Amino acid sequence: MTGHPPKTESPVALITGGGSGIGRATAVRLADHGWRVMVVGRRETPLKEVAALRSAISYTVADITDADQARQAVDHVIAEYGRLDALVNNAGMLAPTPLYAVNVDDLTRLFGVNVFAAARLVSLCLNHLAETAGSIVNVSSALSQRPGLRAVVFDASWAGLFYGASKAALDYLTRSWAVEFADRRIRVNAVASGPIETPLADGLLPADQLAQVKQNLVASLPLRRPGEPEDVARWIHTLVDPASSWVTGQIIAVDGGMAIP
Repeated sequence: MTGHPPKTESPVALITGGGSGIGRATAVRLADHGWRVMVVGRRETPLKEVAALRSAISYTVADITDADQARQAVDHVIAEYGRLDALVNNAGMLAPTPLYAVNVDDLTRLFGVNVFAAARLVSLCLNHLAETAGSIVNVSSALSQRPGLRAVVFDASWAGLFYGASKAALDYLTRSWAVEFADRRIRVNAVASGPIETPLADGLLPADQLAQVKQNLVASLPLRRPGEPEDVARWIHTLVDPASSWVTGQIIAVDGGMAIP
């Protein structure tokens, strides 16, 4: 039991990486559909900008790779709203670590954000979600399902290899948690996004090289266009909605056809 009486009858979502891209779009969409939303991130300015978009959105600054800050973020949403109905593990990062020059520090940071922080938050939120028959949505990647595509669209110096591996680990956890938490009425799903116009890769490559990577990605897609954050946010909303109460353990590809063999 949380020991906190609900302060709202509206469902409540906690979204990591909520200051931009998919996290921002998901916060706005949920707020527009009757949810209360707490966005979490390391930088206050973008979080404050998202919170200013809708009165139903609030924010807390936290580095979710830090155990104490992650716990404080979960405590904050419970203190604010008295309940939690959805955890959206959206925070993610890329690390410029090619296969031929493995950098352990880069890999530690990469898996720390994409896998370990998500696992910690699931653990911290578990009892709260059990009280509301809530759900978890992990934001994965189409690269986790089609590793061979990396060689087509990325040059050897880019980070697609280990990024895809970290998201494959998240996919495995998604399915495992779905089985493990079913008795507690908690559903766990993931969206495997394709190339989305977000700031995730900004700064990892020179601008012209990054533009070429994005061009290669789009050219590889059956639908021949990059996705928008709202394309993924719609599916996250669908998965956390109680109307999807018989859907769990699924990895939904929202990728313009990227994962098609």
